[in-house]
Amino acid sequence: MLAVFARRFKPLLLPKAGYQVGLTALLLLAGAGSVHDATALNQTRTLSFHHTHSNEDLTITFKRDGRYDEAALKQLNHFLRDWRSQDETVMDRHLFDILWEVYNDVGGKQPIQIVSAYRAPATNAMLRRRSSGVARHSQHMLGHAMDFFIPGVPLEQIRYAGLRLQRGGVGFYPTSGSPFVHLDTGGIRHWPRMTREQLVRVFPDGRTVHVPTDGTPLKGYELAKADIERRGNGDDAAVISKPSLLAKLFGAGKSSDDEDEGAASVNDKPAANTVVAAAAPTKPAAPTPPPPPQPHQPAAASHRAPPDDPPD
Repeated sequence: MLAVFARRFKPLLLPKAGYQVGLTALLLLAGAGSVHDATALNQTRTLSFHHTHSNEDLTITFKRDGRYDEAALKQLNHFLRDWRSQDETVMDRHLFDILWEVYNDVGGKQPIQIVSAYRAPATNAMLRRRSSGVARHSQHMLGHAMDFFIPGVPLEQIRYAGLRLQRGGVGFYPTSGSPFVHLDTGGIRHWPRMTREQLVRVFPDGRTVHVPTDGTPLKGYELAKADIERRGNGDDAAVISKPSLLAKLFGAGKSSDDEDEGAASVNDKPAANTVVAAAAPTKPAAPTPPPPPQPHQPAAASHRAPPDDPPD
């Protein structure tokens, strides 16, 4: 392609020096995109983790020269196992690309602190019995999600970086016992839903498929949809015509695999506090006060029955 440009450019009647400068500029412009793509495709990507429950640490290169390292992925499957049951699964490798891009976007310096990764179905069912905030079809059960925070990075910045990628789900839990952001490789959506003003702060040009609380897409919605189609993971968007259906598919409402703030998956605190709190409203009623003493009864007779016994 570049040779074709050069041949077509050469016949122009330009001074030799001008020709050389112009040709160089043309080649740079024509090749800029392909060079960027090649750099992205051939990247070596490394992540550092600390698991807040198992207390394990891991620094691992999961991609070398643009190729996933299968041995490293197996290590990650074990590291991100269900720490309660020790069950493992095959984690979605694309989740690590999302994490890597978010980490670099926010300028992370310290290891990613994992709050939750893989969750076995039995564990998910147990957590659902303890809290209505755990999704029945959680992305965690598929190995497609991670809850985490990065020391030294405001949680909101991590949220914004995840939103800007427009590549999966972004959950925001700033008031949890251990505040975290949820990222997954499912459909493009976010929760809790952001207002139009909040989304505009993240996408000043409106170029996003994230839909605000009012249900009306931002002005650059169609451009963002086209961007997603071009990169190959927007097949559903290509066949959608009604805005309401688009909003539904791209997360305008709460889907069944989203988890509410305060989900029990966060820290897995002991259930004792929950039991006590639930039992509090059912305190036994105060005992009925004893009947007033009978003035005509001789004092010596008062020893015949304790005050809380029924009267004779």
